[in-house]
Amino acid sequence: MCVLCSPRQVVAITSCKGCAKHLCRKHFNEHRENLTKGLQNVIDLRDNVLQELARVIDSTLKSPGHNNAVALLKQIDEWKTKTIERVTQAANDACKSVERLFSRKEEYDQIKQNIYQITKELKEQQELESFVESDIDQWTNQLNQLQTDFNRPLKVEINSPVLQIQTIDWNTIIKITSSDEKQDKYVDLTKNQLEKGVSSLFLDEKPKEVIIPPSILSTDGELAIKSSQLHSQEKAYPSFLFGLNESIDREIGSLLKNLMYLAPMDKNGPMNDQCGPQTDQMEQFLSDAFGFKNIPGKYIVPGIKSFQLGKPLHSLNPNTQIHFPKNMEDSFTMTVQEIIDWQYSYKVYADKTIKGINKEFINRALQGQSQDGEEAFRMKYTVRISKCPILMEFDAKIISRNVNEDWPNRIKLVSAIGIDFAGRKHDINDILYYISNWKELYYIDQRSNLPLLSNERDFYTKATRPRGELYEERVRSSLIRMARLRLRACDEEAVQIIVETGIGLGVFSGSHIGIDVKVRALSAEAIRIALEQDGSLYKNIRAIVFALPIFNKNKSKDRHLDAFDDFVNEFRRVQYNGPIPVLITDQDMHRVTVSIARHGFTVAEVNPADSNGVFGSYWQNPGQSVHGKLALTTVGLLVQHHLINSSVLDTNNYHLLEINEAPTLGRRIIVSDDNE
Repeated sequence: MCVLCSPRQVVAITSCKGCAKHLCRKHFNEHRENLTKGLQNVIDLRDNVLQELARVIDSTLKSPGHNNAVALLKQIDEWKTKTIERVTQAANDACKSVERLFSRKEEYDQIKQNIYQITKELKEQQELESFVESDIDQWTNQLNQLQTDFNRPLKVEINSPVLQIQTIDWNTIIKITSSDEKQDKYVDLTKNQLEKGVSSLFLDEKPKEVIIPPSILSTDGELAIKSSQLHSQEKAYPSFLFGLNESIDREIGSLLKNLMYLAPMDKNGPMNDQCGPQTDQMEQFLSDAFGFKNIPGKYIVPGIKSFQLGKPLHSLNPNTQIHFPKNMEDSFTMTVQEIIDWQYSYKVYADKTIKGINKEFINRALQGQSQDGEEAFRMKYTVRISKCPILMEFDAKIISRNVNEDWPNRIKLVSAIGIDFAGRKHDINDILYYISNWKELYYIDQRSNLPLLSNERDFYTKATRPRGELYEERVRSSLIRMARLRLRACDEEAVQIIVETGIGLGVFSGSHIGIDVKVRALSAEAIRIALEQDGSLYKNIRAIVFALPIFNKNKSKDRHLDAFDDFVNEFRRVQYNGPIPVLITDQDMHRVTVSIARHGFTVAEVNPADSNGVFGSYWQNPGQSVHGKLALTTVGLLVQHHLINSSVLDTNNYHLLEINEAPTLGRRIIVSDDNE
């Protein structure tokens, strides 16, 4: 009977093998229709599942997870490329080391140069007939020593060098970890983390090296700056950011982040040469605008030409517009009154605890009248600072400016002097005080028992000499004191961001006597210690940027470690997490400084100066040093040169600070009327 017709008794004509029910024809047909509908529902479900799967696949390809995978693969590929480059570089460096070990060309060239110098002296004395027995003895000893030097066998001929190769564990050198595993070294910043603020960037209190993806480096929407003015780009050049922790506000974090993505520095531009056209340009500008003329036969100090202005600034209409380099489109335009205001901002800060430093000495020294030795030594503990706009960057292209733009008024130039290991007469005390084996490095004048001069300025180095040995604690202590002084000066002048380019580095670091690596390391250590110990006391300083360009002199992929590496290694070595964040970048100091000023911050550019106290020093001579190039690229000559700005010699602008070797404690005191 049909189970669905009950209680009626209807004969079942068939049964369903699926449900085992007996059904009449009517109910059997209905049953089949229901089964057909059920099958269609399954088909529809299948279609929906396929569509959903397609959507999931499509969204996965566009999801952050997929982007992360692509980014990881890209990072791995970049790591692979860089690793190959570094391995190749290491091998090339090793090959060059072998070549240097077995080559004596440099030594022989130096010996030839020394013999030529002796020949010159012999010829001069033969004509003057002013030589005595001691001179003959000295020349004889020098020639005998040179003869001994070039006949001495190479060290590698006695002790054969050994090749040492470190084993690399290729199984662990690179790995991928899940996001919940602890990362020891790097933190990758995501957009969500940035939106939560700088304080959310760190998982613990340990300092991190921060890697910032280009995709999140958009400029602050409230900033009225064109991207072209910021030189922004997508790919960062070498930069390392230290000390960015929860105590640093987002504004500073955003600024430092943007600085890492400025356009790269043009290192092979005209400012990397003799700067002849730029020198002519500055001379012509000063001549056209202010009647600049050199005084024939007169020098401020030997080698530095004296000059005068036929049209001093105070004789001009204050509203007159001055155009650098001349009145043309895209010139840097300023008014006479602006320049006068910049001149009035001039200040000197000096360490009164250094014996002999007083206002009378500072006044005399800033006119180039400091004596060789002790007085030159004191100049390391004086710092000059004033407003000083930048006229052009390292690429020598003029920075266009109209008088309505205020950013130039936020730039200050700090002229600071470092330790000078170049081996020059004026800074002889730097050699005597900081180098323990100086008698082994230089020929000795038998009459004075001091380093012998090879000309009017430079000491006569021995062709064959050991590596210089430092009194390291003396160097470290002095460098810390100098760092404290320039940081204090900047803080007193309401500077918010400091840009340093390396004080006492380059030629002053003593590469010719083999101490440059140690000097650079000590310089980095000194500023790091000063920031860690005194940073919390600063009222205004909020960040420091070290603009340390990596110059590849042989224009190949190979390069030796330089100041950039030494500073990065120092701050990385101690896992720096001081109160002042630090950015170390391979960039043009002027480009960084101008960008900071355009962002609305008061910025100081700290640059090396000569111990003779004259701004720009040898700026009219070919082959410019850093401070010479400053004279060509800024308004520094107008605001920091004593022959142009009378404020330089006004002792009311001199402030004497008490700088201690120990961390600065308590309230800072400025003593501006102490002449003792």
